[in-house]
Amino acid sequence: MTTTPRPGNASSDLPGKPPVVDLATWQTARDELLVREKAHTREGDAIAAARRRLPMVELDGTVEVVGADGPVPFLDLFQGRDELVVYQHMWYDGAPHQGQCEGCTTTAWHVKDAVYLNARGVSYAVLTSGTWDEVAPYVEFMGYTQPWYSVRGVAAPVGGGMGHIACFLRDGDRVFLTYSTTGRGNEPVNGSLSLLDMTPHGRGEAWEDNPEGRSAIGDVREGHPSGGQQACWYWRSDADGIADWGPTSRPVPQWTRPGATPVETLGRRGHHH
Repeated sequence: MTTTPRPGNASSDLPGKPPVVDLATWQTARDELLVREKAHTREGDAIAAARRRLPMVELDGTVEVVGADGPVPFLDLFQGRDELVVYQHMWYDGAPHQGQCEGCTTTAWHVKDAVYLNARGVSYAVLTSGTWDEVAPYVEFMGYTQPWYSVRGVAAPVGGGMGHIACFLRDGDRVFLTYSTTGRGNEPVNGSLSLLDMTPHGRGEAWEDNPEGRSAIGDVREGHPSGGQQACWYWRSDADGIADWGPTSRPVPQWTRPGATPVETLGRRGHHH
């Protein structure tokens, strides 16, 4: 069913939303934007090509990191493959699970299965500066499925600053750093952000350029606990859906995802209210 728009610009009837037009007018505007999108894609391809040609830095692949099987050489993270992508997860010593970095939490959450990376000869792991005795129960509580390792005391680029995506190449027993990014450079991991960028309301964050009259959900900032209005990646609740920053809280989207059974999850881990 096609709805006939009202005469003229009906945006005044829909505050904070784009004007209402007929399909032909929409298609013209869409085609104009497509020119810009194609240019953006081509520039992205050119940047990726330059990224693949960056010089490399050799590092000691025998340096030990600590995972579920104890200390292992960094080389083991390649799992016999030639390439490795890691996410370097920030860590706050002594913080309860919900007190860990919200941005890192949502980034790590978006990589559940690296099978398509593996099929192209790429392994994936999460590194963090936390000690393994703190990291292990956090990984279990959050239900992460990818391998995690503590890099406490390990020098950069394996250790050092966290909050980065880093790429490594292996040639036999030689290991090289090829690329690293941080901040918004980490966004390709989070497919939800790319989809939100396609929607009329976007991410709902205060920094976005939106139609006049549209209110934002909130700011993007971390807090212990959070203060004021914040984007959804910073919402926290207990298993009953009550806003909470207690020791058993989780990001709201993870509590409410299809198939989630928070009470059973807590029970398995001994965290009853």
